[in-house]
Amino acid sequence: MNVYRNLFISCITIVALNSCGNDKMITPYRGRVKFETISVGSKLAGRIGKIYVAEGQAVKKGDTLALLDIPEVNAKMMQAEGAVTAAKGQLDMAFNGATAEQVNQINGQIDAGNAQLEFAQQSYNRLLAMYTDSLISLQQFDEVKMKRDMAKAQVAALEAKRDEVSKSARTEQIDQAKGQLNRAIGAKEEVLTAADEKYVTAPADMSIETISLQEGELLTPGYTLFNGYKKNSPYFRFTVPESKVYDFEVNGPLTLINPYTKEEIKVKIVAIKQLAEYADITSTAPLFELSESIYELKAIPTSDISKQKFYINATILIK
Repeated sequence: MNVYRNLFISCITIVALNSCGNDKMITPYRGRVKFETISVGSKLAGRIGKIYVAEGQAVKKGDTLALLDIPEVNAKMMQAEGAVTAAKGQLDMAFNGATAEQVNQINGQIDAGNAQLEFAQQSYNRLLAMYTDSLISLQQFDEVKMKRDMAKAQVAALEAKRDEVSKSARTEQIDQAKGQLNRAIGAKEEVLTAADEKYVTAPADMSIETISLQEGELLTPGYTLFNGYKKNSPYFRFTVPESKVYDFEVNGPLTLINPYTKEEIKVKIVAIKQLAEYADITSTAPLFELSESIYELKAIPTSDISKQKFYINATILIK
């Protein structure tokens, strides 16, 4: 009786050990479903005003994921609009010259200057005769002469100013005004682009996996706010030991099967690369010969799989 019992226990042990050993072998026939990852952040710093999505939610390309509060943008927009208005005014003045009111004002100043010049000339004529008869000193005569010359210079300056404002600006001044306007418009466009950055949008159809910040927290430039997986971009990853890698080749076709739905997928191998670290192995149990190198096979679908359902890191088999 003891002999049969010991024999039965031995058989059970052998079967269990063989089963355990098979599970722990690295097999090239079992892999994992993967998706391209997407990280979404912002180019500008801002405080998170509102988050519109939740972890696990599927979104479409262009959907608004979050709203940032960037108060500096409003201030810069006011500055840019003011600069554009000022630059347009400078360009209009360069093209049109002075207004009629400005010309009339200068003409009035010229008339007043001519009246002063006429009075100064009359005074000069009277004192010239008196100076000739030695009735006044040379200093008195020089003072009257100086006032007359100053009146002449003032009238000449006003007439020159009238001639200048009556004409349009020089070509160089017009080009300078155009350059200032273009620079102001460029600054405004830059602010408008920055204003669009307050809306964090989905760059592609994706599923939201993690949200790293909450409403009210500060988002710095380049920091990832959302992590997710790109929809309709599954690929399949297998890890094989070097003893099996020569069974595969880049661009080689494979037929995979979903063990749960029994659906088949046509794929091709797009990359074969060596894995330098043990932690990179994701296929099956990690036991293998220490002397063997481990390689990764990456395969992508070659047929329409839009109607099939896949989950990240789910098992997939080579048929």
